Amino acid sequence: MMSSQILVPGWLQHLLVVLLRLALSSAFPLRTSNVTTCSARGPASYILVFTGHWSPQTFPKQYPLFRPPAQWSKLVAVTHNDQYRLWQEGSPASPGVQNFAELGVTVELVKEAKEARKTRAVGSMYRTAGIPSGIGHSSTELILHPRNPLLSLLVKVIPSPDWFVGVDSLNLCEGGQWKQEVTFDLHPFDAGTDSGFTFSSPNFPTMPPENITMITSQKPNHPANSFYYPRLPQLPPLATIWLRRQARSPVRQHNHVSNHILPHHTKPQKFSETPLDCEVSMWSSWGLCLGPCSRGGLRHRTRYIMLKPANSGSPCPELEEQAECTPHNCLAQ
Repeated sequence: MMSSQILVPGWLQHLLVVLLRLALSSAFPLRTSNVTTCSARGPASYILVFTGHWSPQTFPKQYPLFRPPAQWSKLVAVTHNDQYRLWQEGSPASPGVQNFAELGVTVELVKEAKEARKTRAVGSMYRTAGIPSGIGHSSTELILHPRNPLLSLLVKVIPSPDWFVGVDSLNLCEGGQWKQEVTFDLHPFDAGTDSGFTFSSPNFPTMPPENITMITSQKPNHPANSFYYPRLPQLPPLATIWLRRQARSPVRQHNHVSNHILPHHTKPQKFSETPLDCEVSMWSSWGLCLGPCSRGGLRHRTRYIMLKPANSGSPCPELEEQAECTPHNCLAQ
């Protein structure tokens, strides 16, 4: 006599497994991604001050003096949440970032921000006036809302192939409270869309484009690079961002361009001078051996200065060298 067994069809077994998984997922929900949330009550108003520290004392190598001189573009700032990224180190530059980093044009950046604003990923976009020198200030007022507590910004280094300074997704809301004051040092970045090494390099597109990378004192590791200072462990700050929350109620102003400067921010910050060592070319070929056969001859070779020293850097070595030799016409005697 056969033992009694309950035969369960395969489709029913599959259905039971699915229902069991759904029950477990409701009892133990999966962890969500690390999304930035802000539980602050109401918006916050900030004053933002951008300060350029780009001077011949801190960055003497190839410092641009004309056509055009060292200067800063307009600052472009965006308030947003985790669903938007103006730029990110290690990622490709968007068309908007490329146009801005290479040409200082904001049309594509504005289009990208407006598109993200449709899904409420972007709050507002702000701009400041440009700075006509390497040292100076520009500023504007910002309004941040709890749904868009992050701040990103860009400023182009002028002149440069595709270099900029900026802030990526700075969170101004912490623990349900708006931060009162933030200071952030800015260092140069390469957008990865132009292969120029120097401030005045001609347009030389990078094909295919590379990711956005930080420029350091030794990267790119090439003597021609305008920011190449192998004696420094790191570059001094090229600029600084200073943010302070304002006590007064925020006023709704969008795309506001401003250039009012806080009184105690008008004094330039002092940094130690960066030593710049002399750079010379390779030796030329030896010249002809000249002189009387009785005493022997001399031959010469030369090199030239490629980069003059500055700020107590290593002085230039000898530019001419001579050596004894036997004149060619004496060898036949």
